[in-house]
Amino acid sequence: MTAPLISIFCRWPTPGEAKTRLIPGFGPEGAAAIYTKLLAHTVEVARASGIPFELRVTGAPVERFHAGLGDDLTIVEQGDGDLTDKLSRVPAPAIVIGSDCPGLTPQILRAARDTLATDPMVIGPASDGGYYLLGYNEPSDFAFTDMEWSTETVFAETLERFVARGIRPAVLPELSDVDTAEDLANWPDFLP
Repeated sequence: MTAPLISIFCRWPTPGEAKTRLIPGFGPEGAAAIYTKLLAHTVEVARASGIPFELRVTGAPVERFHAGLGDDLTIVEQGDGDLTDKLSRVPAPAIVIGSDCPGLTPQILRAARDTLATDPMVIGPASDGGYYLLGYNEPSDFAFTDMEWSTETVFAETLERFVARGIRPAVLPELSDVDTAEDLANWPDFLP
């Protein structure tokens, strides 16, 4: 079986466009600074995991991501469309993650990879009702189609979709991602 590739979904930290729900608490520059730290952390964790990974990017040319994060990275444009379209372009086997989860560790990424060696899918629930990681061995577009993103029901709905296909979910520990100023209370290192 082919080992999964980690696809990190990220955007260029342009003030006013990155982590917009943080802008009321930190302003456009502060929100972008927080996201810059979160993205660098995610890339560092992926490197330390030893698992092959790529960045799926939007908001700036690929060259700018190389200049900011390293020439050695594999970087792919997310392409047009909504989140469903962008996620559906990631080929299986895959581990899809965002770039705003300060609790993510190399051990969690390795646990996800190891789980996919024996299970068809793995998911990491986020404390806001979404998920911070989704891994799958077979194409899983059904998990993305017509999903109401950024709601507290995304995790539960995703589980239901896999279970409806007879796939038993393997669940990782719950982590928090950073969407609001309150989410940073336990992560002062990521403050601007």
